[in-house]
Amino acid sequence: MSLAHDHEQTIPKHAVASAAILVLTAIALTALVKVGVLNREAVPAAARTEAHVAPTEVRMLSFTDRGDGAVVVRDTSTGEIVRVLLDGVPGNGFVRGVMRGMARERHMRGVGMAPPFTLTLWRNGTLSLEDKATGRSIELGSFGPDNREAFSVMLKGAAR
Repeated sequence: MSLAHDHEQTIPKHAVASAAILVLTAIALTALVKVGVLNREAVPAAARTEAHVAPTEVRMLSFTDRGDGAVVVRDTSTGEIVRVLLDGVPGNGFVRGVMRGMARERHMRGVGMAPPFTLTLWRNGTLSLEDKATGRSIELGSFGPDNREAFSVMLKGAAR
């Protein structure tokens, strides 16, 4: 008795066609944006500039690692300690994660941690963190209200 085994694995033709259509659509949309036929998604900073949205509060901050693993947040204009971010405290993980990403960007560009970061509350209610040393900006409202709050408490006008 002979059993025939077929180990050939075939991908259904409709799956291959769907994948090809997806790839071609992505390439076509990218090309249309590049040549100006389609507008790219609004960049929040550009949209604020175009709408003449002014900042309501700006705070220049530095973030320094402490020997015990905490991160000290300091107002660079006054030298005041704004917060001490201890590991494991709710909300601190988000701030520490964002700042690790910003520090990594600075390291890749050969920029140290000396230049301050700019935390800005805008008149339209948005909150951003900008690193002028690298040109990177993060819209903090994009991560939900709890994570936004983790940064907004660092503003001078925040209730303590």
